[in-house]
Amino acid sequence: MARWQPGAPERLQKAALELFTTRGFEQTTAAEIAQAVGLTERTFFRHFSDKREVLFHGQQLLVQAFVDGVAAAPPEASPLEVVAFALRSVSHFFPDERRPQSRTRQSVIDRHPALRERERHKMTTLATTVADALRTRGVGELQAKLAAESGMTVFGISFVLWLRESEERSLADITDEVFGELLDLAGEAADGVRASVAKAP
Repeated sequence: MARWQPGAPERLQKAALELFTTRGFEQTTAAEIAQAVGLTERTFFRHFSDKREVLFHGQQLLVQAFVDGVAAAPPEASPLEVVAFALRSVSHFFPDERRPQSRTRQSVIDRHPALRERERHKMTTLATTVADALRTRGVGELQAKLAAESGMTVFGISFVLWLRESEERSLADITDEVFGELLDLAGEAADGVRASVAKAP
């Protein structure tokens, strides 16, 4: 039986998504996933700690992409500009040909509370990592946290929009639009606060 073939994690992930979709996440075993691609259950557990982790394969690459994006931003960029730069960089992590697989993965996650919690934990980890990377650039604690959390909100909303069946725009274009909306809202809020202060007795 074939063992340690090149691309085994990706093959296992593809098989798992197909089985999760047709049979259900709870009903599918690690052994069945491995068998679907001609591997052993033992080989499966060399790559993944459990079947849940198949859905989150490559997360560390995404985290590193955010870190690299923050590091590559121009030195003079503001915290929000750095985050925008990182989001634009990370968007290339999700090319259009990856959208069908991402849709399938998300549909599996959406049906299971434990998987949704795991996804939320991933976003929390990303926000913490981006905030740390901003602090490395010299950004203050509060600004770093605000910018990072705002960036993850933009990323999360943009990703959901990118997954819509009718959507054809790239993740980069969607992210730019959502980030622009955030900046417009922040500007309007700032103007409102200034007006309130000016009217205060």
